[in-house]
Amino acid sequence: MIDKLLDASIRFRWGVVILTLIISAYGLSELLRLPIDAVPDITNKQVQINTVQPNLGPLDIERLVTFPVETAMAGIPGLESSRSISRNGFSQVTVIFEDHTDLYFARQQVAERLNQAKGTLPEGAEPQMGPVSTGLGEVLMYTIDFAKAGTKENPKVAGKPGLQPDGSYMTPTGEILTDDVAKLGYLRTVQDWVIRPQLRSVSGVAGIDSIGGYEKQFVVQPDASKLATYGISFSELADALERANISVGANFVERGGEAFLVRADGRIRTVDEISRATVASRGGVPVMVAM
Repeated sequence: MIDKLLDASIRFRWGVVILTLIISAYGLSELLRLPIDAVPDITNKQVQINTVQPNLGPLDIERLVTFPVETAMAGIPGLESSRSISRNGFSQVTVIFEDHTDLYFARQQVAERLNQAKGTLPEGAEPQMGPVSTGLGEVLMYTIDFAKAGTKENPKVAGKPGLQPDGSYMTPTGEILTDDVAKLGYLRTVQDWVIRPQLRSVSGVAGIDSIGGYEKQFVVQPDASKLATYGISFSELADALERANISVGANFVERGGEAFLVRADGRIRTVDEISRATVASRGGVPVMVAM
């Protein structure tokens, strides 16, 4: 057999050369398209489920959140195993699938099981699936800061959005930020509502997490003695604040072949609007938050 192979190779030596060149060209083309990584991603097919419930300790998190979620995942096609972490106010369940399982099929199955399990979880516990990534994925960290002002290209001009001569900062909407907390809160707002949504549309980005800064919040600290004086409970105050922060659509008005939408925008935007929110009425006089 070997003698015949050698004899044929010698008799058709040009054919052997051509075949070798074809195989070499094919191998080179495949090599150029081969993804090469210094640290190959050898992680398995997995889906992470994160649940935040600040009111529960580790034991309650394990009993009321982690265990029901893990139980709901049992029996999914292609399921290999699962592991979990229960910490103070936080639960993480990692569902591991067989290597041949399609990741998006697995995420769809997990999402369906989560919808069934939500009814058994404590109030306020909303399990969320993690992004389509692994622990070996690339991580890019960036910071957001104000543009350097006081230069020839970016001078400090009073009344113009940007850093002011007195050290404060004016936002494009005209809000004046005077202290460091307000400035850091504005940077966090820009990250969450401007930069983050745009980066999520970039191909290859699995998820974006915000770290640092201050989330803009309006905090109402009720005076218990004044509430008792007016006969108002904490729940009534909370309901009043919720009613004062709504946007209602009415209908539309047709005129001249055009339709004009009618809506009542009652969203809270400033502290003054919170202070003027009506909580109750006593003797025909409205009781506002500021009172």
